[in-house]
Amino acid sequence: MNNFSLEQTYASLPERFYAQVELSPVAAPQLIKLNEKLAEALGLDTAWLASPAGIAMLAGQAMPEGVQPVALAYAGHQFGNFVPRLGDGRALLLGDVTDSAGKTWEIQLKGSGRSPFSRRGDGRAALGPVLREYVVSEAMAVLGIPTTRSLAAVRTGETVLRETPLPGAVLTRVAASHIRVGTFQFFCRAGG
Repeated sequence: MNNFSLEQTYASLPERFYAQVELSPVAAPQLIKLNEKLAEALGLDTAWLASPAGIAMLAGQAMPEGVQPVALAYAGHQFGNFVPRLGDGRALLLGDVTDSAGKTWEIQLKGSGRSPFSRRGDGRAALGPVLREYVVSEAMAVLGIPTTRSLAAVRTGETVLRETPLPGAVLTRVAASHIRVGTFQFFCRAGG
């Protein structure tokens, strides 16, 4: 995979900021939608992203050489209670790219499998919510509302069990940063 390179700025921080994650292969990754306009704005090779190697990366199946995905550590409220260690239970930060204007963008996979923060969850996402987030985030961007952007949606070829069995998918999200309020809460609670 040499047509795609990422910096790993977040992964250069001390390890208490994240957990390294091993990939969770999927059965049959299939590209549903690639946001070519966003990919081009980020300086990414759209032909490579749509290739089998690119789709494997977008599904969390295989990473470019030297890329070690990480799950971010954070705290927050869940089910009405403060949880001092939540973290990304189904999202992996791959790294960051710099666009032609010199702005840095983080690339994250949502629904790509378990992390040390998953607790009892499977780390996967269902197709419906992935498509919904793709459409809503891009609509918000068009309206000028700051949001994460959607780079790609990939069907995994697997079934995820929720209330009923559903087709699985992975969403590739792009944001200037995936740091959130809970990141600061995590370190405040942990004593720095």
